[in-house]
Amino acid sequence: MTLDLFEGLEESALPAMQPLAAGAVLLRGFALAQGAQLLAGVEAVLAQAPLRHLITPGGFRMSVAMSNCGALGWVSDLSGYRYDASDPDSGRPWPPMPAAFRELAAAAARAGGFEGFAPDACLINRYEAGTRLSLHQDRDEGNYDWPIVSVSLGLPAVFLFGGPKRSDKAQRVPLTHGDVVVWGGASRLHYHGVLPVKEGEHPLTGACRINLTFRKAR
Repeated sequence: MTLDLFEGLEESALPAMQPLAAGAVLLRGFALAQGAQLLAGVEAVLAQAPLRHLITPGGFRMSVAMSNCGALGWVSDLSGYRYDASDPDSGRPWPPMPAAFRELAAAAARAGGFEGFAPDACLINRYEAGTRLSLHQDRDEGNYDWPIVSVSLGLPAVFLFGGPKRSDKAQRVPLTHGDVVVWGGASRLHYHGVLPVKEGEHPLTGACRINLTFRKAR
C-alpha cells in the first residue's frame, strides 16, 4: 500500500526545527542518518526482553506492544504504573541502553534546549496498523526537570500534542521516519498521544512503526 499520509508535502516545506509550544520542539529528520543503527539496537534489546502487551490498572490490554532498556523500565499491571529495575517477565535487569540510543537522546535534548540529558529509561513501542495511544501525561518519573525525547522510526504517524489539561485542543503533528520530538520545561506535563497508525510498508520496519521514548526516571 502506498504511504500517502504526506502526499503532496514537499520536503522543503518541512522545517528542520518546528516549535510546538514553550519547551517543545519537533526536530524533523534528526535521527534519519542513525535509523538503521537504532533499529539494530532495538533488535538486540528485544532479543533479551521481548515485546509484550501490558495491562493497565483498570484491567485493559494496551494495544501498543512494548519493552524497555536502560537502568529502569516502565511497567504497568493491575497494581499501577511504575518504573522497575527488573523485567517482570524474566526477573532479570532490563538490557543495557545501547550507546547509540544514549548519544542520540542527549543530542536531541541539547538541540531542543536541554543540556546534560542522560536518560536512564528507554521505552520501545511497536505500533501496528490501527494501533493508537490515547492522550496522557508522562508523570511517573521522580521529577520533571528533564525532558521527554521521542524518536519515530518506520511507518508515519500523527502525533497529538495538547496542553496541561486533557480538554486542551491538541495539535496534529505528522511524524515520519527519523523525526524526533522533545518536550520539557513549561510543556513537560502536556497531554500527548498518537492517532491510529495507517497501513503501510516501510523498508526498514515493515508494516509497523517503532517509537523510542527516552526519560530520566530517577
